[in-house]
Amino acid sequence: MTGFDGVLRRQTEIIDRVGWAVTLVLPTDRDPDNFSAFAYTVGLTAHNYPELLIAGLDPATSQALLNDLAGRVYDKAERFHHGQRIGDLIAGYDAVVVAGDPTDQLHPGAAFGRYGRDRVRLQQIVWPDPDARFPWDSGYTYPSQVQPLIGQL
Repeated sequence: MTGFDGVLRRQTEIIDRVGWAVTLVLPTDRDPDNFSAFAYTVGLTAHNYPELLIAGLDPATSQALLNDLAGRVYDKAERFHHGQRIGDLIAGYDAVVVAGDPTDQLHPGAAFGRYGRDRVRLQQIVWPDPDARFPWDSGYTYPSQVQPLIGQL
C-alpha cells in the first residue's frame, strides 16, 4: 500500500498501539506565505476526548508536546479546559489551552475523515513569545500567521 492509503493504515496501527497518532501538516511551495505548520492528534475522539492541536512550531517539538499531553489524556484521563494554563509543558513558560472550531488554516482533516466533523472537538495548545506574551496580548512578538488560533480568551 502506498500513498494516502498507506498513511491511513500506518496511522491506524499507531492509534491501535498507542491510543493516538500525531499528524503533521507542513506548508508546501504552493501554499500561501501565511500558512503555518501545525500538528494535531488523531485518536482521542474515539475515547470522547478532544483532539489536541498546536501551530507554528517545528515538527519535532510539536510532536513531543502533543505526545506528552495526549499521554496525560489517554493514560491518566486528564481533562483540559478552555483558558487553562499548563506550567509543566514548556520549560520556563506556561502554555494555554484554547477550545474552538477548525479554521481554514487549522483543519484536522485526518481526524474529520476518521470520526466525522460533528464528533471531533478541538483544543489548541497556545505557546507564548520569549516575553511570555500570547497572541491575544498586546506586544506579542510574532505575526499572527505564525500561530493562528481556533479561538480566543
